[in-house]
Amino acid sequence: MDRGTRRGAAVALLAAAALAPTAAPAASDAQAQALGKELTPVGAERAANKDGSIPAWNGGDLKAPGGWKPGQARPDPYAAEKPLFTIDAASADKYKDRLSEGQLALLKQLKGYRMDVYPTHRSCGYPQQVYDNTRKNATGAKLAANGFDLGAAVSGGVPFPIPENGAQAMWNYKMHWVGEGRTERYSTVFSSPGDGKFVPLVQDQLTATPLGNIAGKPVTEGDGIEWSVLNEVVTPAARTGEIILIHYYQAKDNDAWLYFPGQRRVRRAPTFAYDNPVPGYENLLAVDQYPMFGGRLDRYDWKLAGKQELIVPYNTFRFNNQDAKLADVFGADYPKRELIRYEAHRVWKIEATVKPGQRHQFPKRTIYLDEDTWAMVAVDNYDAQGKVWRVQESYPYVAWELPACVYQGYVVYDLNVGRYMADNMPQEGKVDWLAGREGRIDMKRFNPDELRRAGSR
Repeated sequence: MDRGTRRGAAVALLAAAALAPTAAPAASDAQAQALGKELTPVGAERAANKDGSIPAWNGGDLKAPGGWKPGQARPDPYAAEKPLFTIDAASADKYKDRLSEGQLALLKQLKGYRMDVYPTHRSCGYPQQVYDNTRKNATGAKLAANGFDLGAAVSGGVPFPIPENGAQAMWNYKMHWVGEGRTERYSTVFSSPGDGKFVPLVQDQLTATPLGNIAGKPVTEGDGIEWSVLNEVVTPAARTGEIILIHYYQAKDNDAWLYFPGQRRVRRAPTFAYDNPVPGYENLLAVDQYPMFGGRLDRYDWKLAGKQELIVPYNTFRFNNQDAKLADVFGADYPKRELIRYEAHRVWKIEATVKPGQRHQFPKRTIYLDEDTWAMVAVDNYDAQGKVWRVQESYPYVAWELPACVYQGYVVYDLNVGRYMADNMPQEGKVDWLAGREGRIDMKRFNPDELRRAGSR
């Protein structure tokens, strides 16, 4: 079989999988043979697109620039490049086939909003162990009998590199590899239309990601936790010392505990899931919008609508500069447009609609997953009238120390109230992507008793 025939067969397998009825099993042996050949080791199409605007994948740009060390601000390896073109309100319709409905709404509703589009670099890749674990999962992973929880897989890899349905693709997002855990100091910005002034919410956070264990452990081992967060407010002074602990589980609703210094006690949050608002986030973020999406899949039907080419933030080293000042990055209505790099990439499109008998403030969501990483790069959330309400985008870059493509920050635009929030932003902060691997996270801290002790200090 020649190269063209093999590629055609691989693409046909992908198309058949995307259109197949909902099914729990992983890929067949025949499908899995394409991994590392016509497909990348995590399931993306290796070849370039027809017009060459999306190049072939050649392993990623995983080597750090000379002299750079973890903990330092990241240099932009593509800093010398100029935009190929710019999309604004006047030209939006020309590029609508490569834009989401939410992106079109931002371009047309926000005065001066634009997207500077640069040459595409398929810079993302992973360690060989992630590829090995993904290969095991390709024929061994499965969904639970309910069709939305994870039934079997090994950690440290993509569970369904050749997905058959939307729930499988969402688990690929939930398990896209970002290491074994991280620590960070980050800022959250709540926009103030008009004068543009804001007081950032600064937080210290520990994130444990047991499903990122690169040793390839069965996900059924352990306590069923998908990931955990321990977060403490640093500023503003009125909120200093507030602490929240959250456990996101594989097959049950989240648990969360809150500590407020003024009350000097820990209380369990009665409901910290789905469309409940995140406390202290000015009603601009639902719990399951963090970070981009978090929580169980049980309230939606997840349709895998196939692939498309989309212009999305990518290789956003300049925007993620930890040495930058927040005031120089975030404006009244949106982040400074010249700082955000957009590229054309292939994405998986997932259409989520609320199941009959269930409820959610977003009856419909359209989700876009980058094919090279399974990271969530854009989301359009719709209101009950079917109009785009909240638009989200993330800002991937290569963390050479892992190596992996990651994102910390993400932005949520609320078109109904005319505001945006930027969360987990690294400017004036820091992040340690190796903290879990190198033992700088004490797992004993992720329990309510430790929360009580931490609050009493």
